[in-house]
Amino acid sequence: MRRALGQYATGVTVVTARAPDGRNVGMTANSFTSVSLDPPLVLWCPGKNSPSLPDFTDASHFAVHILAADQHHLSRQFATPADDKFRGTPTTPGIAGTPLLDGAVARFQCRTVQRLDAGDHIIFLGEVEQYEADGGTPLVFHSGYYHVATKHPDL
Repeated sequence: MRRALGQYATGVTVVTARAPDGRNVGMTANSFTSVSLDPPLVLWCPGKNSPSLPDFTDASHFAVHILAADQHHLSRQFATPADDKFRGTPTTPGIAGTPLLDGAVARFQCRTVQRLDAGDHIIFLGEVEQYEADGGTPLVFHSGYYHVATKHPDL
């Protein structure tokens, strides 16, 4: 099933939040999608076994960073367990102190409005309170590898 689902190409995101004790937390996620434009809602789905899940659950806000093609190192950095995933990565404080990463092709600052149990994952539904879309070439993940999106030659 995992291999079959891997045939669906996705963008790559890093989701960040500020834990109640003031620590910055973040993780790589490709389970991100838009839900509604009015009101502006998005969702992402961390696994229940994620070490930082309690910090995201306790945070009021989160930020989703759609990574640029040259940010594959950030995808790996935030996917690897570490005491400080932000080491060497500058951030700017966003809404509710949520750490914001530079250079993403788009970024959404969201207030968590609902969490839903979904098998071995939790669905976080967030209302977008602020967004930026600088554009650029996004990082793509397909069949277990990073890819770069290109314009289709027939279009």
